[in-house]
Amino acid sequence: MGAQWKHGPRLATAAKRGALIGKLIKEILVAAKVGGANPDANPRLWAAIESARKQSVPRDTIERAINKGSGRLDETVHYELVTYEGFAPHKVPVIVECLTDNRNRTAPEIRTLFKKGQLGAIGSVAWMFEHCGVVEATHADQSLDIETVAIEAGAQNVEPLETSEIAPGHIGARFYCDRGDLDNVAKFLANSRWSVTTSEMSYVAKNRIELPEEQKRAVAEFLSALDEHDDVHRIYAALKFS
Repeated sequence: MGAQWKHGPRLATAAKRGALIGKLIKEILVAAKVGGANPDANPRLWAAIESARKQSVPRDTIERAINKGSGRLDETVHYELVTYEGFAPHKVPVIVECLTDNRNRTAPEIRTLFKKGQLGAIGSVAWMFEHCGVVEATHADQSLDIETVAIEAGAQNVEPLETSEIAPGHIGARFYCDRGDLDNVAKFLANSRWSVTTSEMSYVAKNRIELPEEQKRAVAEFLSALDEHDDVHRIYAALKFS
């Protein structure tokens, strides 16, 4: 998303693919637990399922995650969302969201990763971000005006999606809204034949820092090390990568 640090494809090795699939399944579990097992009534779950399908996660694995998360199985989901704040190298503000079943294990491990990162540090940075709802979606009708669609959907802001995230012959947009309006915006878009690929709460940087390429690489390496941790779910960095 606009302010969220985005890594490239992580399928270079079987280990990395396994880690990615594990995170996708965890998102399905939590989405089903929070919003129920029906993806038509749970935009977050719908988006999580679509992400898993794009990575060829087996259907039965997805269905089991939905059933487990929604309480249809005897197993209980204990994951909780824990947020950490700090700075990447060169004083770039970073927010890290973790889904963990043991915060007493996760907290010191995340702190260690910050300490290992050259010039990285734990610190309060949430005031540098807006906490809002974000919906990413694509549509086959390229004549649509995304500003008009945003107004109709009840979003406060909108921007085009990066070309790499849009199928040929489609348009794509990233809609920003108040947290309480997230479900309504996602449902409006879905009912208007938009293909919703992301529907989630996000941290959007109020200002993004520009760095020279060498320093930018150092930040990217630090964020990659964080992302490798099994419990890390989302990373948001106030940095201009393009």
